[in-house]
Amino acid sequence: REDKLTVEGLSQLLSNNNQWLTTERESLDILAKSKLSAQATLLERQLRVNEHEKAEIKPLEIDTDELLLEVHATQKDVYKRTSERNTEIAVIITNHEKGKKRIEKFKKELEEKGATAENWGKLNILFGSADGAKFKVLAQGYTLDVLLGYTNKHLKDISQRYVLERVSSDSLALQVVDLDMLSEVRSVHSLSGGESFLISLSLALGLSSLSSNRMRVESLFIDEGFGTLDADTLRVAMDALEKLQTQGRKIGVISHVTEMTERIATQIRVVKTTNGRSHIDVIGIK
Repeated sequence: REDKLTVEGLSQLLSNNNQWLTTERESLDILAKSKLSAQATLLERQLRVNEHEKAEIKPLEIDTDELLLEVHATQKDVYKRTSERNTEIAVIITNHEKGKKRIEKFKKELEEKGATAENWGKLNILFGSADGAKFKVLAQGYTLDVLLGYTNKHLKDISQRYVLERVSSDSLALQVVDLDMLSEVRSVHSLSGGESFLISLSLALGLSSLSSNRMRVESLFIDEGFGTLDADTLRVAMDALEKLQTQGRKIGVISHVTEMTERIATQIRVVKTTNGRSHIDVIGIK
């Protein structure tokens, strides 16, 4: 129903200010926009109704219970396959963690066995030959070093000119350092007969010192060798033997050198007689 505009109503409208007029215009604009939006929505709904009317299968015609059962079965199958896959993933993760622990254990064992293998490798480098030759040389080298220590001590007492040493750390061959010749290194084959005798005597004394840590060799017998010495070297050798005697050792010398009889107080002489016989004279024993 349309309201009639009266004089009083017109007067009332004209009495309103500009603010009221602006507010009314804004309200009209809002209403116009709402109308357009409602018309557009109505048109869209009408189009959907038309499409629904034209469709061969309509949603409302489908059995809702059957559809729900189908959807439920599908979701149940998806859930089952998801659960099985989750179980498989959990087993894979568990096996992976166990594998990591085994790997850490293997790493630790590898480090330990690697250290052991390194030690065995070092031993193999030192004396790892099938016939034991490398170990034999190593053991003999250590023993030879100890023997040279004793030998050079005795050699210094006999003659301070010479020092006996190994040719190299991996060799058992010997060489002589001649201190009177500015420490010239000489081969043992270059020694004279007298020098060889002094070196041999020092080695023999060194061997006696090396014989045992708990047993002392008190007696030393020297068979020949003095005939190759000159007078000075013979004197040095005799001085060394006398020095050993003063230290408590018994020294026995087997020799045909006449000059030695003057310095040996106690002698056992073998005297040749007729008919291929001989007898023994002991001199110097009271």
